[in-house]
Amino acid sequence: MASTSVSRIVPASPEHVWRLIGGFDSLPDWLPFIPSSTLEDGGRMRRLSDAEGQTIVERLISFDEEQRFYSYSIVEAPFPVTDYLSTLRVYAVTGDDAVSEVQWSGRFTPRDVPDADVVALFTGIYSDGLEALRKALG
Repeated sequence: MASTSVSRIVPASPEHVWRLIGGFDSLPDWLPFIPSSTLEDGGRMRRLSDAEGQTIVERLISFDEEQRFYSYSIVEAPFPVTDYLSTLRVYAVTGDDAVSEVQWSGRFTPRDVPDADVVALFTGIYSDGLEALRKALG
């Protein structure tokens, strides 16, 4: 099993950030490479389309409004992984109510590719995504 984690300080309060990213269907609101998301299965699944028209289906595993995080697994995607579990989380920054730390992490089992290649893939996705979030908030 491999894993990666990326975090960024963003220019908004934790409450504001969570209002933007905390909905399981909210990726198109802040992530330009995911232009569409459709909830299924009573809101527990999301069907995403990426900018190239590929489909990614993810299942909500856990959600905590108070602690501002959710975790999800991949059900179907063009990625060379199995057993994928990811968490998106918003933290308060002690002493500064006007900024937050956002962490996007994942663990997964690479399938037919070196661990380092898949770690680099998801590190890039998380980094690009959090940079897009920072720009959306800035």
